[in-house]
Amino acid sequence: MAIKSYTLVLLSIFIFAACNNGENEYDAMGNFEADELIISSEAGGKIMKFNIDEGQTLKKGAPIGYVDTLQLHLKKKQLQSSVKAVMARQPNVASQLATIQEQIETAKKEKARFEKLLKDDAATQKQVDDLNAQLALLQRQYAALQSSLNTTTQSLRSETVPLSVQVEQIEDQIAKSIITNPINGTVLVKYAEENEVTGPGKALYKIADLSSIILRAYISGDQLSQVKLNQKVKVWVDDLEQESRQYEGEITWIADKAEFTPKTIQTKAERANLVYAIKIKVKNDGFLKIGMYGEVKLK
Repeated sequence: MAIKSYTLVLLSIFIFAACNNGENEYDAMGNFEADELIISSEAGGKIMKFNIDEGQTLKKGAPIGYVDTLQLHLKKKQLQSSVKAVMARQPNVASQLATIQEQIETAKKEKARFEKLLKDDAATQKQVDDLNAQLALLQRQYAALQSSLNTTTQSLRSETVPLSVQVEQIEDQIAKSIITNPINGTVLVKYAEENEVTGPGKALYKIADLSSIILRAYISGDQLSQVKLNQKVKVWVDDLEQESRQYEGEITWIADKAEFTPKTIQTKAERANLVYAIKIKVKNDGFLKIGMYGEVKLK
């Protein structure tokens, strides 16, 4: 019995030592996270269509729904009608100047004819002078009418400028009423449903690009000299079907200030230690999930 008890004690010591050695195989550990983006509505109104589900993969630029735009379209039509009404008062410059232009052409012909008669002593100088004065008067009337018509046209066009700007504002609001996905990623949380009323700034869904995932790990001050940006490291993740999965990661960020070890990482005694956070980018093969634990070997 004594020999048997002694054997069990030795076996327990061996297992304990093996476990301790296994725990010290990695230099740091942490949780996987992703750069999450909350997509909010840019328009207010009833959600007419909202075609997404949690877990769905979306492409950048994909239209996934829209907010009711009926009132915006009606207001746009009203503004466009106002623009047309203003421009309808625009004078026909060419037709109004045509009458005086015909009189000027007639006066020029008469002047040329009387100048010819004057050379043949068949007309007097006064008649030629009268025609010159009449032609000059017509030309001044033409210039005055042209200036007046141009001023009127310019004034009417200036009236349409604020209306055109309002039309552009409405078009911008209509464009923002279309819900367009901004990045490639996976829908994590859906906050709204079709037929609900939304408003500017109200969250619709949360999305993250999970093709590459971030492991936020923690290292001690002694290990800080062993890491640098863009450094390649090994990352291990537990797998029920096999002992563990190994990935290659790249350090993309190193904290410049120390913090206390997070409660989820170490024992209560070790949480009093100061550590530095690092972010490691890992290419995701679909197995890695947000919140999973990962272990890191720096060298």
